Amino acid sequence: MNAEHLALRDSVRALLAKHSDVRSAMASPSGYDTDLWARLCGEIGVAALAVPEVYGGLGAGLAESHVVLEELGRTLTPAPLLGSAVVAARALLATGDERACHRLLPGIAGGTAVAALAWTGLDGRWDPDEVAVTASGALDGTAHYVLDGDVADVLLVAARDSDGISLWEVDPAQAGVEREHVPTMDPTRRLATVTLTGAVGHRLGPAALPLVRDVACAALSAEQVGTAARCLELTVEHTGTRIQFGRPIGGFQALKHRMADLHVLVETARSASGAAVRDGDPVSAAVAKVHCSESLCRVAAEMVQLHGGIAITWEHDAHLYFKRAHGSARLFGSPADHVARLGAQGF
Repeated sequence: MNAEHLALRDSVRALLAKHSDVRSAMASPSGYDTDLWARLCGEIGVAALAVPEVYGGLGAGLAESHVVLEELGRTLTPAPLLGSAVVAARALLATGDERACHRLLPGIAGGTAVAALAWTGLDGRWDPDEVAVTASGALDGTAHYVLDGDVADVLLVAARDSDGISLWEVDPAQAGVEREHVPTMDPTRRLATVTLTGAVGHRLGPAALPLVRDVACAALSAEQVGTAARCLELTVEHTGTRIQFGRPIGGFQALKHRMADLHVLVETARSASGAAVRDGDPVSAAVAKVHCSESLCRVAAEMVQLHGGIAITWEHDAHLYFKRAHGSARLFGSPADHVARLGAQGF
């Protein structure tokens, strides 16, 4: 991180330390704290970071968004940054429709509008060649696992039409659109199904889904790194205060070795995520998705085990980190899907 990134990190971390309440946010109608989201966007401009200045953004780039995502991952703070300001915004920019960008992106960048991208089917593979919706005069189909899909103000739909796969803007309030919040294993991640039945849409341009998937995987990896790092911090803290046989359990050599292994996993995950941001290529994005997913699952599992009985109580946050780990591992395609993709490319 450079000095600007460190300053951004510290600003976000300080704001989250004062105002983030995960359990209250989970119980809210929107699935996130709207006041906190307004603070993050108004005081720091988190949603505007990856949006070009010509469309009302800050024009900073994805690297800056990743700094924020890592901090959100540390605290498990529910927020529409990933789905709206990163994934949906990048899909919109990739269409090349300047009118739509000028009309929609300022609200997304300001945090006053939440955008959602409806894409994958029930299998949840996020394959760029497979979409859940077809466009033949009207839009029909059911998209699953849509981030913030039931509360979004802007609905973008990847649909197969006569030109291939295009991105369509759909009015979420029209009669042909049914949106339903879907309870998931990870209560800190808002997902929904979006069913279109003869819905009217406006075609924006080609859907650059391979690019969108790479951006999504790289962004998610940053969040996973933050979550894994916090899991390790909490575990080290607990083992330093938990007394057994007259001494802190963190002083036992076997546990020192285990936590050293976890530290290696966190740091290699951070390296893989950084490479995905820096290189911006499909291979780096797939590697980051695989390694960061597997590393977080391992660190979260060790966190639960080393915390003992309190880790499986509702009052302790360990189970939330564990659920986030396994939910994130499936988002944007499972590690196995991306390993197969790398294998098909000869890696």
